[in-house]
Amino acid sequence: MHGAAGRPVFHGISETGLRRLVRGGGDGAVVEELLSAERSRRLLLLRALLDCTADRGHGHDGERPLSVRDAWDLLERAQVRAPEAVDGVLMAPGTGTWLSSALRLLRGAPRGDAAVRRVLGHLSALAAAGAAGARIRFSLWVPATGGIVSLPGLGCAVLAGAEERGAVRVTGDGERLRIGGPDGDVVVGPAWERRTPYWRPTRRLTLGRGAAAASLALEEHDPFRTFGGPTAPFTLSEQEAAAWQRVVDDAWELLDGEPEQTEAMRRGLRSITPVPRGERFRPYSSSSAEAFGAINASLPDEGPELAATLVHEFQHIKLGALMHLGPLVTPADKKSEQPELFHAPWRDDPRPLEGLLQGIYAFFGVTRFWRTHRHSADAPHGPLAHFEFALWRDAVWSALDSARGHERLTALGSRLLESLAQICAGWLTEPVPAEELRLAREATAGHRARWREHHLRPSAEAVYEAVRAWRRGERCPPAVRTAPSALRTDPDACFLDTAAVLARHRLTDPRGPWRETATAAVRGAGPVDVLLAGDARGPARRILTDQLRGDEPPVGSWAALGRATAGDPEHGSASAFLLGSPHWARSVRDTLLAEHGERPEPVALAAWLGGAGPAPVPAG
Repeated sequence: MHGAAGRPVFHGISETGLRRLVRGGGDGAVVEELLSAERSRRLLLLRALLDCTADRGHGHDGERPLSVRDAWDLLERAQVRAPEAVDGVLMAPGTGTWLSSALRLLRGAPRGDAAVRRVLGHLSALAAAGAAGARIRFSLWVPATGGIVSLPGLGCAVLAGAEERGAVRVTGDGERLRIGGPDGDVVVGPAWERRTPYWRPTRRLTLGRGAAAASLALEEHDPFRTFGGPTAPFTLSEQEAAAWQRVVDDAWELLDGEPEQTEAMRRGLRSITPVPRGERFRPYSSSSAEAFGAINASLPDEGPELAATLVHEFQHIKLGALMHLGPLVTPADKKSEQPELFHAPWRDDPRPLEGLLQGIYAFFGVTRFWRTHRHSADAPHGPLAHFEFALWRDAVWSALDSARGHERLTALGSRLLESLAQICAGWLTEPVPAEELRLAREATAGHRARWREHHLRPSAEAVYEAVRAWRRGERCPPAVRTAPSALRTDPDACFLDTAAVLARHRLTDPRGPWRETATAAVRGAGPVDVLLAGDARGPARRILTDQLRGDEPPVGSWAALGRATAGDPEHGSASAFLLGSPHWARSVRDTLLAEHGERPEPVALAAWLGGAGPAPVPAG
């Protein structure tokens, strides 16, 4: 695209829109700006795909040709007749996922590669869906996988006896579709939404009520709905579909108090893809920058949980679109042997700077939601809402503190983080009930300590220096407090959020049986975690002491001991050290055992490492 002077014209965003986005918000007009840019990007990628396939000829499956050129020509015909119908197909989230997958496959793929042919065949399905929506006459070969023919946005046909076929002919007469099968054709239309034994229409969920209501697809069929793919279709039961509508209604009612946000979501959300349900208080959700408007999510237990999920993923969606217009960070140094990684308080694994920024923006939105909702929540849900606000504001502030001022931030990235930090700093002063605040801070400290015990390693030289001083009965050397630690990602780190999950059980069901059922119901929760969640610190400390004097204590035991000794004046220095540097205690203890067969008393070792004084019993 070129301007009058022949210079390229690039999509951008207005200063008003950018100001709202860097503050974590954005109304419907901002979303329209992002959508316009995404549409142009989608068309450019589609053109690149056509150019890449120009010399590859037609893909074939036996005698059934899947022609990229024929599909493209049909899309052009449909666009002339009904541009909005083709736009709906091209801007469907799965189309973006498919385009990025296809272009990645095409890079360096040998001519005639079967995987490439299969992926390119999806263009024919898109063309048929667009032509059907435009109500024009056409005939086209379309992929069939396992006897299923998916037409994105419309639904899928189930063809008896076509399991072995790679493609079938789809014919449209302007009113109906005829999908050819070996044991009889499936005829669809003119109402695509009517279900028949062999046609499963795309379900729609309603957002809101009245004239302002919008809808989004409850996506079961699009092969690229899960951001990878292709993925086989599945079908929800009527009861499951109804449950989704009920919880969406509940969530939307909670969100409707913020008109700017709900208007943005009405315009920007396109689909929800159900994924298998997880355990309580650990819902699963994801989104992709390549699939604007799509969310993959598990069915939540209650409306507030889905409301927070929608906010979280829509923040990712907005930021992904903004990053298509301008980068937030400069590329990392590829020559570096060790990539720079950060603690993200919402993840088990260390994250690169790009991922940390995504998490900051998403959880900033979550914090803002709970900040509003906690003042309107009913009595049973109020404590949890206060807890969530306190938990996520501290998490966002901690991550902002790690990322602000980083040398790789662009001007846009710096502006974004400084704007979010200014708002978040104000939230830190807002009062939270004492019990919810204590539980949130304990969960935050526990996550950070467990993360450090898993992923940080002190220098071997400093550890040996500490071991020598301990055995001589000397004070802990300064190196323990000054020597840097190396980050070594532990792939076995998991469920570092267990303290937060147990706190949620405690707050929502304080008199319930959660203490008896938690070890079975909460993944990663052991007896010590449950004791700590119930403030039984003495019994937890005794179990941990036995573990840490054994041969192979579980990783995370030192961090747990830091929680178990917290609030005890006698063990203040031990607790502070373990919550800040549990990896040191782990390394020194393991070296004492391996090199000298010594099993130090855990709290005494932690107190010594924290500078409490000389080693309690000099070694011989």
